[in-house]
This record gives sequence, structure tokens and C-alpha cells, in this order.
Amino acid sequence: MNRTSPVKLFLSAALAVVPLVALPGCASSAHGSATGSPETASTPPAEVKPAEQKPAEVAPTTEDARQFTTRVNEDLKRLWTRQATAEWIKATYITDDTERNAALVNEEVMAYLNQAIKQAARFKDVQGLDADSARMLHLLRVSSALPAPSDAQKRAELAGIAAKLEGLYGKGKYCGKDGKGQCKDLGELSDVIAKSRNYDELLEAWVGWHAISQPMRPLYQRLVEVSNEGAQEIGFQDLGSLWRSSYDMPPEAFEQEAQRLWGQVKPLYDDLHCYVRARLARQYGEDKVPAGRPLPAHLLGNMWAQEWNNIYTLVEPYKGQPSLDVDAELKRQNYDALRMVKMGESFFTSMGLKALPETFYQRSQFTKPRDRDVVCHASAWDVTYDNDLRIKMCIKPTEEDLVTIHHELGHNYYYTYYYKLPVLYQQGAHDGFHEAIGDALTLSITPGYLKQVGLLKQVPQGDKGLINLQMKDAMEKVAFLPFGLLIDQWRWDVFNGKVKPEDYNKSWWALREKLQGVRAPVERSEQDFDPGAKYHVPANVPYTRYFLARILQFQFHRALCQAAGIQGPLHECSVYGNKEAGKRLQAMLEMGASKPWPDALHAMTGQREMDASAMLEYFAPLRRWLQEQNKGQKCGW
Repeated sequence: MNRTSPVKLFLSAALAVVPLVALPGCASSAHGSATGSPETASTPPAEVKPAEQKPAEVAPTTEDARQFTTRVNEDLKRLWTRQATAEWIKATYITDDTERNAALVNEEVMAYLNQAIKQAARFKDVQGLDADSARMLHLLRVSSALPAPSDAQKRAELAGIAAKLEGLYGKGKYCGKDGKGQCKDLGELSDVIAKSRNYDELLEAWVGWHAISQPMRPLYQRLVEVSNEGAQEIGFQDLGSLWRSSYDMPPEAFEQEAQRLWGQVKPLYDDLHCYVRARLARQYGEDKVPAGRPLPAHLLGNMWAQEWNNIYTLVEPYKGQPSLDVDAELKRQNYDALRMVKMGESFFTSMGLKALPETFYQRSQFTKPRDRDVVCHASAWDVTYDNDLRIKMCIKPTEEDLVTIHHELGHNYYYTYYYKLPVLYQQGAHDGFHEAIGDALTLSITPGYLKQVGLLKQVPQGDKGLINLQMKDAMEKVAFLPFGLLIDQWRWDVFNGKVKPEDYNKSWWALREKLQGVRAPVERSEQDFDPGAKYHVPANVPYTRYFLARILQFQFHRALCQAAGIQGPLHECSVYGNKEAGKRLQAMLEMGASKPWPDALHAMTGQREMDASAMLEYFAPLRRWLQEQNKGQKCGW
């Protein structure tokens, strides 16, 4: 799975053309079931059609603004439903036809948003706007993750590029060094990266997958050019500036906020990096993993080295402790995809939240079909913005997929509690909120809970058991932090021109080495386009949300534990079955994006600022242990 993967955005590249705010989903998401005729859906708000606009000398009124936002909400619900339907079909049945169909619908959405956003500018100087009109006008302005220019030809070009990029990713396969071997898709290559401990086998799988993105390079360069033009037409310096403007603060202030949060957690990441490098050197040799150098990207158990939990056995602090191998129990007990999803739902209902609609089980994709190509990247959807909840996954009986299910259902529960709001409010308080909900509840999947549901035979006891457990968690949650930050840092520099097309790959690896302490395992060149080997780049899904979610999930977890009246260490708390925690969670979910995110954060936590201190509190025992283990090591890179 890739949970670092989209909220309210499509799971497809065209996903990118959807609003930053509007398509529900995780690392990806979307909507379906068309309503309204194409003519109706694509018509700009009636009050502001060019032929019907009031004379320039007549200033718009607050009532004009209210009517405008009402009409836009109605139109966008129809349009985004049609778009989500096309995206769902494309993601679950990849063909040239479904790609073309999605591109046509996305082009229509682009055209509508382009006009509506420009027309909304008429109201920027209107005094006395009611809070809802002002909020909706702001959300509309930042609603497109891939704004198109007014020029119809360029708009069609951008929609086609977006669909093509996502198609290249979804159909990507490696067929051996000579191209004549057994072809392996991303799932199969990821299994090699996760399970093999053979250096050369790992390297071949890594190089093989990263070759699929080379054809994306010219397409991506053009996407940057055209989407920047679209962003500038609606008043932003570039596409990155538009993305950063969706956080209820100026773009430059948000960049500083992201850096502030990274500064809080970087020392913990550095301690983990130092310890893991020493263990990898023991496994593969110091010649391959030298002290004081970045880690080779193919040795960390994940195709993008974004999470390291698949190599936990190589870094396990204390051997011989009770097994934390949930995978083995899932297989032994013959858990299938449906049973795993039902277990995820039961966690939410135990807190007093409502059950998922029956249509969720009828319409979701839980397993990979044998007869066609699909995008397996996990995503959550409300296809009609009307409680048509679904997830799209290719579920395997693993602990990773069980956690992913909880994450995706977190999106679905957000959708189900705000779907009656106007569609511009049908999104998280900011996109990091959407990603954090399910992850906050996974922090309650403690060994005690797993034993309760029969997936662990014995709960680890004492300090050794605790350190093992925290190491396993940190290899996913802490290891991810700099990766979650760097994807968009690279793109922001691409969008604003600081990184030129001829330096795409060079700058990518420079940033990965700087922030993550990870390096390419073989020589790379500008023939390569390694950013494109990560789904969210060709799919144009903003990524900082995943970094923010890693911070917020601990802040949410601490608040839910406090609401539940649970005492003791934060890492031992589980809110499973606690109705008071459920009430606190529901209060925030129901707000959607109707208020600025500090208001929603306050409803959940009592705080108005994002804060990584809960994460540091949670991992305090591990950090003390890591610092002891790292004495005498050459840390840093």
C-alpha cells in the first residue's frame, strides 16, 4: 500500500485535475455515478455567465456572492461525480479507452473550474460577506491541484498528459535486463524489495522499476509548463504556490511551518538512521553501507525507501521476544480481504461510529482482478459525494495491508460524517487531517488489542518487548518523515523554476541525500526520471499532507486518549471500544472544511497549532535506547 498516498483527490493522474479539495481519497481517491446532463454540469454559474454578468460599474453584492457559491456547489457536485465515476472506471479497468474517457471528463472539469475561479475574483473586494460565502470562495480558489489555462487546446493537452502519466505508472512492468524475461509489476517487484536479502537481486528490482518512469520525463516537463500557466491565470505565482495556499496561511508561512515541524522531529530521525545504518552494514558489509554515508535506497525494504518496516528483522533490538509477526497469524487463520476489512470497520463502530453502508461492500475493489490491469495503489472514495463509499485495494493477508485498511477507512468515515455539507466543504480541515484520521486509530492497534482479537498469542512484556515494538513502529512512522517532506519540496522548486528540467534527477537525489540520508544505489543520469517512479509525482497528488499526517496522528491520538480518560504512557493507550473518544472524533469529522483548520484541530485536541511533541512523547523510550546504542558510531551523513 502506499498510505503516503492522496486525500480527496483521485487515485489517478487525472486525480490531479480534480480539486485539491474535492475528491475524497487517501493517497488517492475519487467519486462515481453521473447525475445531470453534460450541458448542465459544465455550464458556468448562471449568475456569472459572460452574457449575463452585471455591467462592470455595478458592484456585486453579498447576495450575489451567496447565490454564486450556492450554484457552484451544485454544479461541482454534478461535475465531480461524473469525474469520479470516470476515474473509478479508469483505475479499476486500465485501457486506452478508459484513459481517454477520463481525460475528456477531466478537461470539462478543468474548463468549469477555470471559469468559476476567475468569476469568483469579482467578489474579492465585497464588504460584509457572510462567513460561509467567504470560506467557500477561498476554497474554490485553491480547489484545483492541476489548474488549466483558458486556452481550450492547452486544456485538452493538460488533461491528456495527466491521464497518460498515470497510465504509464499503472501499466509499468520490468521484464528482465534483456526485456525478454518474466514481466513483473510494481507489486511483484515490491515483494522482492521487501523480502529479499540478496544485494544484487534487490538492486535489479530497484533499477527495473525505476526504468518505467524514463518516458514520463518530457510529459512531466510539459505538465509543469501548462499547469503553471493555469495557476498564474488565477492569481498564483506557480502551481506550488497554489498548493501551499490551501492551508489557511500565506504560502511562505506554510513552508516555514513545515520546516518548524521537521525541526522538532529531525533529531529522532537522525538517531534511527544511525542505528539502522550500523545494522545494514552488519548484514551487507561496510563496503556497501559505509559509516557516515547515506543509506543505499534499495536496502530499506521499500521501493522508495520511504518506510523501513519490511527490514525490521535486520534491526530487531532483542531476539527471542514474543513474536510480533501478525502476517503469520493472518495467514494461519486464513484471513481473506473481506474479513480484514470487516475487522477495520469494527474498530470504528466500537467507538460508537456508525456502520458503513452495505453498498460499500458491494462496490469496493478488495482484491486484484485476474483479467485486467488496475491501479492497486490503495485509495478511499465517495464516488457521488453522497455516501457512495468505497475502497480500492489489492489486499493481501499482511499486517501492512491491515493497517492500510484502517487508514483508508479513516477517509471513508470522514466522508460519511460530512457528506451532507455543501460539496466545497466535503474535505478535511486541511489535507493532512484526512490522512491522519485512520492512522491515529492505528496507534490504538496495540499488542493488547491484537491479542484481544486473536492476532498475537502473547503481549511483549518488559523493556525489551517495548523497545522491539517501538522499533517496529518507528521503522514505518519515523523513517517516513523526511520522505514525506521532500516530494513536494522538490516539486515546489520545479514549479517555481529553481530546478530546471535538465537537472530534474540531479536535484531529486541531492534533496534525498540532504533530508533523508538516502542515496541512489547505482549511478543515475538525466536520462532517468526517478521522481516519476513514485506514484504521486505522475499522478500530481500533493504530498506534504502525508508528512503533516504523521505529525497529526500522534497529536490526535494523545487527545483521544485524554478524552477517554486513559492514564499511563501514550504508547500503551488504545481507544478501541471507547465511546467518549468516538464523540471527540465525530465532532471534528462533522466539520469537514467548514472552518479553518485551527478550529477543527481545537475541536479535537484543544490546541490551535500543529505540534510534534506527542510523537516525541510516544517514542521517548526508543529514543533513549537508540542514543545508548549509537555511542561510538559515526552518525550523520
